Amino acid sequence: MGELFEIQALKFQASLIPEIDVKPSYTFLTRLQVSSILRLYDVKHPNNPQKRLPGYDKAHAHRTARMCVPVAEALGHPLPRLKQFETACLLHDMGRAGLDSKLFGTIWSWAKQQDIPTRPREWRAAHPQTPYGQESQAFIKCYKNDLLEQGLKLTASVKDHIDMRLGFARRLKKCLRPVKSTLHILGIEWAPWMERIMLYYYYPEKLETAPAWIHQLGEILVACEQLEAYSNHQRGQDYYARSEESFQSAFAYLRQLTQQKIVSREVFTTICRLTREGCFTNTLRQARGGTLSTAEQRYLASVAA
Repeated sequence: MGELFEIQALKFQASLIPEIDVKPSYTFLTRLQVSSILRLYDVKHPNNPQKRLPGYDKAHAHRTARMCVPVAEALGHPLPRLKQFETACLLHDMGRAGLDSKLFGTIWSWAKQQDIPTRPREWRAAHPQTPYGQESQAFIKCYKNDLLEQGLKLTASVKDHIDMRLGFARRLKKCLRPVKSTLHILGIEWAPWMERIMLYYYYPEKLETAPAWIHQLGEILVACEQLEAYSNHQRGQDYYARSEESFQSAFAYLRQLTQQKIVSREVFTTICRLTREGCFTNTLRQARGGTLSTAEQRYLASVAA
C-alpha cells in the first residue's frame, strides 16, 4: 500500500513538469520514470520549506540523455543496461541540485577569467600537493581574499557552490543518497557503476580499472554532455559568461577530449555519424533556444570525425 501511494504521488508530481517533453524519441524508460527522475533535481527552498526550487540543470541532463541513449544502442549495449544508463545520464548533474545559476556563474566565470583550474583533475595537475578530495578547501585557502573582493563572503552557500565543481564527487554522493529509494519505487535497479560514470569527466581515474563497457558508457556520457553544454546558449551565459556558442567549438572540444583519451575514437565517430544522420538535430535545436540557422544545419549534416 505504501509503494502504491508513492507511485500515485510520483504520477501527480510528473504532471507538474510541463516545460520538458518527457517522452523523447530515444528512450528506454517510461514517461513516469523520466519525469520522476527529473523532478529529483528540484529541492526545497532554503527560506520556505513549502516551496521547491526547480532544478536548473534538469533540461540539460534530459537532452544529454536523449543523445547518450542512441549512441550506446548503436555501440551494442543490451537493453537492461541501456535503461540503467539512461537513468545515470538523467541524474549526471545531481551533484548540482539546488544550484543558484547567478552565484555559480559569478564564482566560476571569475575563476575562468583568472585561468584558475575549475575541475578536480585540472586542479590536481596544477597543485599536485593538494590532498585528494580536498580541492575545494585548497581553492578557498588560495583565493579567499580574491573571492571577498568579488563580493563573495564565504557563507555556507558559497562554499556549497564551490563544492559543485571542485568537490563534485562528495556532493554527488550526498545528493544521490535519497534518490535510490525513488528509483526502487520506479522499478529501476541501481548499480554502483552508474555513479562512477557520472564522475568520469571530473575524475577519470575512477574508471581506470573498470570493464571496457563501463568505460565506454562514461565516454559517451562525457561526450554527449559536453556537446549539449557547448551548444547551450543560456547555460553558457549563466555559467561562464559566454555570449556565443557554436557547433564548431563543440566538436573541436570533443576532438580535444579524444586526443586526451577521455573519449575514444569509436565513441566520437559514432556521435559524428548520428549527428550527420540527424539523430540529434531536434535536441541540439532545443539547446540553442529553438532555432538553427541554415549554416548550422549544414554543419551538422556534414560534421567529420
